[in-house]
Amino acid sequence: MEKIKIAVSAVFGALTAWLGVLAIPFYVLVGLNVADYITGIFAAKYRGQKISSYVGLQGIIKKVCMWLLVVIGAVLDWLLKYAGEQIGIDIRLNFLAAAVVAIWLICNEIISILENISDIGVKLPPLLIKLTQNIKSKAEKE
Repeated sequence: MEKIKIAVSAVFGALTAWLGVLAIPFYVLVGLNVADYITGIFAAKYRGQKISSYVGLQGIIKKVCMWLLVVIGAVLDWLLKYAGEQIGIDIRLNFLAAAVVAIWLICNEIISILENISDIGVKLPPLLIKLTQNIKSKAEKE
């Protein structure tokens, strides 16, 4: 068990060091992906939908593709920084596009979780929906 703890700590430490400022949005996104997946499974019963391994696999693939969108944002950030260096411009913003993509995806996941919770029958505070949609629209504008 001790070796597993060391390995997990090493992986998360290395990933956090590499991601830097993007680590928190990325970890939040992954956590919300898991919460959305779980609440989606619970809400399926209330929606009259059947739970199947095929639908579950589609959901997992969708979540992995979200992570790939953040990676694409990071690649674009790296390309912009590299291009700036080649023409003598020092771009000090790290992971700007990736962070905006992650925040946009986080807002989408929050909205989806709220929809799932609502379908389960829990009354939602209107503030949560408005606030999340406002943050999402601001991220889209930026």
